[in-house]
Amino acid sequence: MRKFTTFFCIMFIAASAAKAQSDRIVGYWLTDEGQSQIEIYKVDGNKYNGRIVWLEEPLEDDGTHKVDKENPDRSLRNRRLQGLEILAGFTYNSSKQEWEGGRIYDPENGRTYDAFMRLDGHNTLKLRGYVMGMRWLGRTTDWTRERSLRE
Repeated sequence: MRKFTTFFCIMFIAASAAKAQSDRIVGYWLTDEGQSQIEIYKVDGNKYNGRIVWLEEPLEDDGTHKVDKENPDRSLRNRRLQGLEILAGFTYNSSKQEWEGGRIYDPENGRTYDAFMRLDGHNTLKLRGYVMGMRWLGRTTDWTRERSLRE
């Protein structure tokens, strides 16, 4: 009985540690050029998504809110950029220590890319978007952890 209890305790601690590892990306991240802040949050138990919560320049020259004007779906081109979900469907892979299987949407060109993310230390998130399922055919960007910049 003692062995069973010890085994159960070890498994519980290991599961808790894995959950804590996977939640390390939850929070606010400033994009590499400092033009926007993304909030990464957990959905559906073990998936991670992200949305734009702050823009350095949220308004067009005419005072209207910036919208998703490059979206290939014409019916979505009037969505405001602030609040737009740009990361979706990431899951944590503990053996690779990365969040994978997700997608990133780039509102600057209206394209969606396969993507994965990994932490470099505690405050740098390396996010790589790629095409045609080839990780080497893409671009990596570094985001910096910070507090919420919401207005």
